[in-house]
Amino acid sequence: MSQDGIHLPTSLGYLLKEAASALRFAMEEALRPLDMTITRYSCLELLAQRPGLSNSDLARGAFVTRQSMNVLLQQLEREGLVVRASEAPVGKALPTDLTPAGRDLLAQATAAVRAVEKRMLSGMSADDQRVAFDLLQGMVRSLRADTGT
Repeated sequence: MSQDGIHLPTSLGYLLKEAASALRFAMEEALRPLDMTITRYSCLELLAQRPGLSNSDLARGAFVTRQSMNVLLQQLEREGLVVRASEAPVGKALPTDLTPAGRDLLAQATAAVRAVEKRMLSGMSADDQRVAFDLLQGMVRSLRADTGT
């Protein structure tokens, strides 16, 4: 390590990235038998919690570009998992909703993701989980305050 470098074993940022990577890998493994990706799961979960979201809103929520989300929505629509209005009720945004088949697949995917999260938190008490949640929220707020996002 150079004197100006980051000491990885004690870097909280590096540890967060390692935790995020481990979580992503575990979620991918859990979703694979359902022929799901994390982005597909995120899209379906967002639509279940907030029906009618636009492509732009879904892209922001799933951390992908609008173009990537549009391709995904077209695929999900072809597979019968979502329906999109043929005309925008206001502006250009086409609201999207889950179909019954989309809800069924989401229920299976949610169970798989919950199992991963339960495994991730298994060594933590409820108090530890609340503290970790609050600390992570504070980190996100601090970083977004500097960028205005």
